[in-house]
Amino acid sequence: MTIQTQLPELNLTQPLDMLFEFSPLQNRLESAENPASRWLGQALAQVWYDFSNHLSKVPVVRAFEDRKVTRDQYMSYLRNMRQQVSQGGRWITRAASSMENSHVELRNALIRHAAEEHTDFAMLERDFVSMGGELEDIQATSMNIGSEALSAFIMNEATKANNVGIFGATFMIEGLGTNKASLWAEGIKEALNVGNESVSFLYYHGQADADHYENLINVLKSPYFTPDAAVQARRIAKVVGRLYALQLEELDNV
Repeated sequence: MTIQTQLPELNLTQPLDMLFEFSPLQNRLESAENPASRWLGQALAQVWYDFSNHLSKVPVVRAFEDRKVTRDQYMSYLRNMRQQVSQGGRWITRAASSMENSHVELRNALIRHAAEEHTDFAMLERDFVSMGGELEDIQATSMNIGSEALSAFIMNEATKANNVGIFGATFMIEGLGTNKASLWAEGIKEALNVGNESVSFLYYHGQADADHYENLINVLKSPYFTPDAAVQARRIAKVVGRLYALQLEELDNV
C-alpha cells in the first residue's frame, strides 16, 4: 500500500469556526502536536456538517426534531435500530482483534468501548416494550437494506489489520450521541407524552457519549494518526455517515 506523505488540501464549504461549532469534536484537535490530527479535526468537521445537513432531511429525523413524531414512526425507528446496534459490539471487538501488538493502546481502547456498549440493543428492546410493543416483534425484525450496508461496511473495515482509520466510524456514531440523541429524546417525549423510560437508549447516549468522546480525542491526537491514517479516517467517516442516513431513510425496507 502506498504511504501517504502529504495531507491533501481541504475544500471547506463554510468558515472553519462555523464548522467547528457544529462538530462534535469542536476545535479540540487544533491543539494537537500531530499535524495529521489537526488536519483530521478540520476534515471531520466538514464531514459532520455535510452529514448533519443530509440527516436533517430524513423524514423520521425531521419528525424527531420538529417534535411531531408519531408512535408508529418511533416504533419503526426502534425496530430498525435494534438490529444494527446489536452488531456494534461485534465490529468493535473485531477491530480490537485486528490491532496487532504494535497498536496495543488502540486495542485496549476498543476493548473498553466494546465492554461499555455491547448490550446497548437491550435498551432499544426495553423502550419498545415500554411503548406497548412485543419483545418478540423487535427481536424478530430483519435488518433493513441501509443497516445491512452499514454493518457490512464497518465489519469489513474492522477486519483490516491495524486499521487506525476505523476511528472515523467511532467519530460519526458517537457524535450522534453527543449532538443528536438528547435532542431526539426530548422531541419524542414531547410529541408522544412519554417519560425517560421510553427513550432510554437515546437518553443514555446523550449523557454517556460525551465521556466516550474524551477517550476518542486522546486517540485522534496520538502518533498512530499518520497522514495516511487520517485520510482513511475521513473516508470511513464519510461512508458511515451516508450509510447511517440510508438506514433511517429505509425504515422497514427489508
